[in-house]
Amino acid sequence: MSDTISEFVLSTLGELNYDTSGVTDSTPLGDGGLELESLSLAEVAMHVEQQYGVQFADEELDGIGKLTVGEFSTLIGERAQGPAVTGPAA
Repeated sequence: MSDTISEFVLSTLGELNYDTSGVTDSTPLGDGGLELESLSLAEVAMHVEQQYGVQFADEELDGIGKLTVGEFSTLIGERAQGPAVTGPAA
């Protein structure tokens, strides 16, 4: 499950024109990693909310910036509801 979520997060970052080559689950979203700022974090969170039906409060965004890609993916998985986590029904 987390791999699928990580792939979605990386795909979203690519759509936002971030270079995701070499990014792993241990890459920080903020300082020392992808260097996402609050506006970019909000946009990624919005995409995640639409895809997985999870919610992030505005005050959570700074905390998300301190997570790695893997930690963020795990958080999404823990909050996700139902079959959206595994993708569309076959």
